[in-house]
Amino acid sequence: MASTKGQGEGGRLREGPAPELREAAYGLEIADAPILHKGCSLADLAHILMMLEVGVVPAEAGQRLLRQLLELHEIPVEEFPLDDALEDVYSNREAWVRARDEEAAGWLGAGRPRREPATIAYRLAVRDRLLGLSEQVLGMLDALVSQAREHVHTVMPDYTYLQPATPSSLAHYLLAFAYPALRDLERLEQAYRRTDQCPGGIGNINGTRLPVDRERLADLLGFAEPIRNTRDAMWQVDQPLEVMADLMAVFLHLDRLAEDLQIWNTKEFGLVELADRHARISLIMPQKKNPYALAFVRGISGTMLGKMVSMAAVGKSPSAQMDNRIFAIGEVPRSLDAGIRTAKLLAEVVRGLSFDTELMRERASEGFIHATDLAETIMQEEGATYRQAHRLVGLAVREALAADPGARDVPREILANAAREVLGRPLQLTADRLEALANPEEVVQTRTGTGGAAGAAVEAMLEECSQRALAHQQFCTRERQRIADGEAGLLAQARKRAATNSAQVE
Repeated sequence: MASTKGQGEGGRLREGPAPELREAAYGLEIADAPILHKGCSLADLAHILMMLEVGVVPAEAGQRLLRQLLELHEIPVEEFPLDDALEDVYSNREAWVRARDEEAAGWLGAGRPRREPATIAYRLAVRDRLLGLSEQVLGMLDALVSQAREHVHTVMPDYTYLQPATPSSLAHYLLAFAYPALRDLERLEQAYRRTDQCPGGIGNINGTRLPVDRERLADLLGFAEPIRNTRDAMWQVDQPLEVMADLMAVFLHLDRLAEDLQIWNTKEFGLVELADRHARISLIMPQKKNPYALAFVRGISGTMLGKMVSMAAVGKSPSAQMDNRIFAIGEVPRSLDAGIRTAKLLAEVVRGLSFDTELMRERASEGFIHATDLAETIMQEEGATYRQAHRLVGLAVREALAADPGARDVPREILANAAREVLGRPLQLTADRLEALANPEEVVQTRTGTGGAAGAAVEAMLEECSQRALAHQQFCTRERQRIADGEAGLLAQARKRAATNSAQVE
């Protein structure tokens, strides 16, 4: 290993970093090595290849440097010696090369600032994780659609304010979480495209007098294009915030479903049960089966909200400050990793759910939840305004509950009395008509409009979700392959250029 002197010591600075600085600041940056190591390696290789091509780095020195970088590339990050006295990941890597070839290592920083490799590595790490998160959101979407297909005709009470509101279908309820997942995928794809831009080759912030080829560097690293403005390339504050905001939207959707399911899982609701593999026992109350997976999803969603706000806070600084970068470089990829794990977990929870469909059907007949349909029918068939019909039904429900707190329907005589009070005349609705209005299956099947709960409308949504999911899956597959091909191509070119003779070219 080379001397543990910091880069500035012996140059502008007379002494090495203070122990307090090493522990507090450099230690934070070194801790990001597992995230940045591979990307920094690719950034170094691409930079030297490009600088060789444009004639800045001498051929023989560049060839030796590529050999060292390729050897370093093969070292697992957990086996790579890191020293916080060397300040950051890049400086540790440079010291490793310097210890083996001092002269060749002197070209590693030519034409680029210290933080350029880490910024490139950060974008590579985030780009990969955005695809990973998209793939797990697709898994969540598939779990929802699969369950919905099994319950197109399962009647349930839909709730607002946790109060029975109207009869619906379980499939319709589940698809109300599928469409947010599709929006999440759209946002993640857009964030991916903006992340898939190369910040490399900026020189001294405003560019460089050296003949750096930024387009070639972006191509070698598998980016779609370079970021246009060189100053903006290194100091973007909105990119971490955009990614965290999109991630937070994913977490909020996961959280809302998890909270609903946790409520439904209570004895008081009793509508759903988690598979044992997603639950946890109480060590003091042996009768309990705790929905631990759901509680975890809700808890981590709350912590992510704080992390998103922190990305806005550290970005709230003058331009060309390191604040947003040294904290975002580790925080954003780790947050995406948490999102990947959490989406995967909840998808499996959804796949393992057991619904009490008989109890759902029974609850869909209680609590006067057909009242909206009754009021609308009175409006349509009795010549009343909706305000009159709403008041009439509300009055009838109040009187029915006063007569019998356990009432599930409005007796005809009470409805007739309410009609006389509000309309000044009795209703013409027959007993058969009133009975049909109280049938939850018949209520649901009237919701035939676009996006409604009737069977045909739900089937159309299922097909739409499947088709849109397929398009997103194809995007992820295509980009995974493009990234893999780009990395393989970069390594192949580096090995070829590093070879001392044609026999060694792979």
